Amino acid sequence: MADVAVWLEASLLARTLRSGPWLYPLVNLAHVLGIALLLGAIAVLDLRLVGAWPGVSRAALARATVPVAGAGLALALATGPALLAVRATEYVENPFLWAKFGAVAIGIANLGALHGSAAWRDGGEMPRARRRLALAGGISLAAWLTAVSAGRMIAYW
Repeated sequence: MADVAVWLEASLLARTLRSGPWLYPLVNLAHVLGIALLLGAIAVLDLRLVGAWPGVSRAALARATVPVAGAGLALALATGPALLAVRATEYVENPFLWAKFGAVAIGIANLGALHGSAAWRDGGEMPRARRRLALAGGISLAAWLTAVSAGRMIAYW
């Protein structure tokens, strides 16, 4: 992994981000914006899945929040490697980076499992389906909050 980090840090991308005073902060800002969109939208849907606002249609809420969360995830995933590249050799030694990666992986895997599930497709009308949706919502909330928290702690290690 150290060899990959050395290569990444020496890449044209990393050199470009280090070359001027504004590019890295702008990419960092885009990453934060992506995280805000993702967490803000997904938290609302996850809270609905775990039982908040039972009078609000899950399907209607998903139609409004999933595209926003998807755009945020795409932006965060597009900018994250650029931020990593700037100090890759330092970051690969940081346990918070690996915690963040693990939490993101869990969040994405949970997303795939949830959207592929019969409980999601059938609207979660049966008690067992509601329990599965609530579990998926809880896992999602925990994963994304952990990813954001660990990501922030990278700077303090």
